[in-house]
Amino acid sequence: MTSTRLPRGTRVDPVRVGWMIEGDRKRLLDRVAANVGVSASVFLERMVDHLEDELNQYGRPTWWPDDDRRDGELPIDKP
Repeated sequence: MTSTRLPRGTRVDPVRVGWMIEGDRKRLLDRVAANVGVSASVFLERMVDHLEDELNQYGRPTWWPDDDRRDGELPIDKP
């Protein structure tokens, strides 16, 4: 199956990212993107688009481990 790429000129403010991730995670990203028929970059953009719905009141993903480091906030015991 060929992955679908966005048409040239579609992105308004394209930037090239330059970070390193573990190879197994990159292969998973590539495999899932191929399964849905898009390029890895298109799949990553869709994941980021949906991330907005999963942020808590502090702007952190709800699934991210809570490390209780809140800048300037006093700790409040949970009921």
